[in-house]
Amino acid sequence: MAEQTILRRIGKNQVLRFIVSAGMGFLVDISAFHLFYHNIFEKKTYLVFSRTLGNYTLSLAVSFFLGVVVNFLITRYMVFNESNSKPSKQFVRFVSVAIIGYFANLFVIRTLIETFNFNADLARITAALSLFFASFFIHKAFSFSLSLRHHVS
Repeated sequence: MAEQTILRRIGKNQVLRFIVSAGMGFLVDISAFHLFYHNIFEKKTYLVFSRTLGNYTLSLAVSFFLGVVVNFLITRYMVFNESNSKPSKQFVRFVSVAIIGYFANLFVIRTLIETFNFNADLARITAALSLFFASFFIHKAFSFSLSLRHHVS
């Protein structure tokens, strides 16, 4: 009974649906980050296109992309499904915002790891959470071309 009430509340509230959507993308992202950082990119640095990149940079690139795809699909079909914009336009906009978010995440992660000696997994989680709240409004208004006035229904 209480579970149905919680699910009904989530189903009616766009912000809560976005939290679930972003949470699913986030779980894919941090799980993939952990997998790549600890199991696939085991060396500290890699040479990619004549640039030396840290293992956390490569891990973030892959995990972030996977999380963005999952987040877009859930957001498109469960959160902002009333949008009349073409899905291809929504995806391009969503990815554009995500690219900016990627560099913001990278900056936060790099600062936390290199300046404050954070654990890489904790730095990834902290970076993602610190940028979460702005993403709802940016995606609603820009990616899905919807009014910000009715963000709770």
